[in-house]
Amino acid sequence: MPPCSNSDALGDQVLQIPLCDRWRIHHRLQELMINSSCPADGSLRVEVNSCITAILVRSIVMQFVASRHELVHWLERCWNYSDNY
Repeated sequence: MPPCSNSDALGDQVLQIPLCDRWRIHHRLQELMINSSCPADGSLRVEVNSCITAILVRSIVMQFVASRHELVHWLERCWNYSDNY
């Protein structure tokens, strides 16, 4: 799969995730073989090398930090998008 056209979006990304969620997110990323780490500063570091990885990371983070309303809205947008194609 070719990398994203915007090279600034690739490489190590530092995500500020609530401490209560970062280990669960880190574990899920590891299950999907996405390189990540949880340094002592409280951040979650994720290696993003492709657009697919970026989408997976976003999806996983949303599962843990988004409100129910945000998740429902996102799902409705996906359904509306799929109706158009």
